[in-house]
Amino acid sequence: MTRNVFLVDLEEGADVFKGLASSARLRILKLLHDEGALNINDIASKLGLPQSTVSSSAALLERGRLISTEVHKARKGNQKMCHLAFDEVLISFKDAHKPEQFDGIEVAMPIGLYTSFEVTAPYGLCMPDGIVGLLDVPAAFLDPDRMKAGLLWFTRGFVEYQFPNNAKLAKTELDAISFSLELSSEVPGTSADWPSDITVTVNGVDIGTWTSPGDFGDKRGVYTPDWWKLKGSQYGKLKNWRVGQNGTYVDGIRISPVSLADIDLARHHSIRLRIGVHKDAAHPGGINIFGRGFGNYDQDIVLRLHVK
Repeated sequence: MTRNVFLVDLEEGADVFKGLASSARLRILKLLHDEGALNINDIASKLGLPQSTVSSSAALLERGRLISTEVHKARKGNQKMCHLAFDEVLISFKDAHKPEQFDGIEVAMPIGLYTSFEVTAPYGLCMPDGIVGLLDVPAAFLDPDRMKAGLLWFTRGFVEYQFPNNAKLAKTELDAISFSLELSSEVPGTSADWPSDITVTVNGVDIGTWTSPGDFGDKRGVYTPDWWKLKGSQYGKLKNWRVGQNGTYVDGIRISPVSLADIDLARHHSIRLRIGVHKDAAHPGGINIFGRGFGNYDQDIVLRLHVK
């Protein structure tokens, strides 16, 4: 049986640790693990806790992505059902002095080197030394200077990148494929509480959706240039999408059953990566993609082909 594992980065897991720092919230997690999905009233009754305590605890646990909730119609109004999101929570202690070892094929793609796009305003692109073209003008996304972009944003739509399928050229069998990129939501100004459903597609197959919690502007990004206003998006979350033999994972968390067999890379000479926000997204909160010269990580979109 597949177990869902939550791999928490020690430096970015504050909301997770807040969720775990309470005996009441730990009891709620244990109850959901033992009995499955329950509504707020049932949790309060089974644990002998006030409903207000359970409601506030559920909100904190959901913010930390430890549970998910759904609202269902009941005989009297609506009821919120709580689901345990993971079977295990692991903490990752990264050593900044030891570069991660990777045995496979790696390709880096500048964020402005997309091959197709379809975006809705507000949108725009920035280089480390200035804005590309004019904001909210479609021609800016065709400007040759987009190749130098370190930040791009839009509300709905997508940008698509075409990577060479070097595994096919090398006649190598793959164990997994992964993409690493820095992302956030997009709102006029910034807001840490502005969820957005960001969907990644590979060769026409939606591999899964990650909900960005917000558009971050509480402090300047490590690499964000000084000329970029502090009221604008400053940095994102570095997310690692991995499609393996038994599903798709984001930062070690299984988000969909789409597997390597489903995207059938052996049939394609290129790997088309599409990043966007669907028109029918539950949380259509826009997207920022950070590249070199912006954000906290100073990296392109990195494709890794994990070979057997």
